[in-house]
Amino acid sequence: MNNKNIKIGNTLVGQAQQCYMVAEIGINHNGSLDTAKKLIDVAVDSGCDAVKFQKRTIEIVYSKEELSRPRESPFGVTNGDLKKGLEFDLEEYSAINKYCKEKEITWFASCWDEASVDFIEQFDPPCYKIASASLTDDNLLKHHRKYGKPIILSTGMSSMQEIEHAVAVLGTDDLIILHSTSTYPSDLEELNLRVITTLKKKFPSPIGYSGHEVGLHTSLAAVVLGGCMLERHITLDRSLWGSDHSASVEPHGLQKLVRDIRVCERALGNGVKQVYDSEIPIRQKLRRI
Repeated sequence: MNNKNIKIGNTLVGQAQQCYMVAEIGINHNGSLDTAKKLIDVAVDSGCDAVKFQKRTIEIVYSKEELSRPRESPFGVTNGDLKKGLEFDLEEYSAINKYCKEKEITWFASCWDEASVDFIEQFDPPCYKIASASLTDDNLLKHHRKYGKPIILSTGMSSMQEIEHAVAVLGTDDLIILHSTSTYPSDLEELNLRVITTLKKKFPSPIGYSGHEVGLHTSLAAVVLGGCMLERHITLDRSLWGSDHSASVEPHGLQKLVRDIRVCERALGNGVKQVYDSEIPIRQKLRRI
């Protein structure tokens, strides 16, 4: 049974709790602190609970060959130019930390290497996210646990055997597991949202969903299926330059998604069949016996 509640900051995430809404900024700031702040504003205005960034130590995560690979971008002509151009440093993350406190919204990051975990820890985040790409990196999983923070584990491009192994490494205490499909954008036929139910039966941890599809309806369905956390990439404009924008939600869409999820949560109820006081006059009027 998924009866655990995990505390992120001052908010409980889990069964019978309001779905925890995470706006994934990731690298959609395109290297601009000003854009990052605008995206934080979008998340706040939409009623999200948190925003999430990504942190990498470029020289650790990518090989020299990969960094030298030709790739045209606003930052230069190699893949290394692009990766370095998208990476925020201490000054920029300090500004993000300050801005999120001013806006009263939680922020955290997915860290792709041990040094990045150590870097983000100086801001005392309430939790850490482990990206799908890092699910099989046992040393990185163990390093996250070093700081005793709740862990959010994404499971895209992973087999059930790999997920089971990662959960065994991390343990189920303070662990939230997100079903995900790691294509950008994802095809509807490959979302397989019923895996949320499968994971709920298999693990005692709260189960959520990290979506990369176009549209909003499927994310709403993920919550109705029992997802206790929803993460979607956000953008100011889906036509902007960058690999993640096409699989992201624009401001108006994010407002609509949060609104509709809150409506559905009110309608789902507690599952106990009852006769409401408002029904009694109708019953008296219409029933013969």
